[in-house]
Amino acid sequence: MPETPTTNDPQAWQRFFAAECNNLAWEIASRDDLSAQDENNLLNAAFAAAYHWSQVGQPVNIARADQTLAHAHAVIAQHDNDAALASRALFYARRSLNFFNTNPGEDWDLAFAHAEMAFAAALGADRHLHEYHYRQAERLGQSIADEEDRKVFLEEFKKIPRP
Repeated sequence: MPETPTTNDPQAWQRFFAAECNNLAWEIASRDDLSAQDENNLLNAAFAAAYHWSQVGQPVNIARADQTLAHAHAVIAQHDNDAALASRALFYARRSLNFFNTNPGEDWDLAFAHAEMAFAAALGADRHLHEYHYRQAERLGQSIADEEDRKVFLEEFKKIPRP
């Protein structure tokens, strides 16, 4: 959890809320059965994180916020069988993947970008895209150097439909 700022600096508070909202979005997304209120809170948290990162983050933070937005849309699309939300998930996943294909990040960034592409493609019934990105995510996820980061990735990855 991010540390609560002890200053009146607006940028410190923006970073705090960006991280808090991002963590909240992933926590809500991990719930087994989402209520309509959970879905609303999930999207609000993901968009709030993206907004705050857009104000104070680096491009890498914004690309990670796109992953959170992709994941939030995909989780709700899967829960509600909603093709429009699956399409939005693909939009955000593609933006994140485009960033990490051309910019440095952590080893898990590209793995997550491919995983979110696979998730969105599965929901959009694009079998070829789903299979390609699933295999890329699987390969990259297994090669994440830090054991804890790899464990976190693999826990999330197992929730994505297999091709």
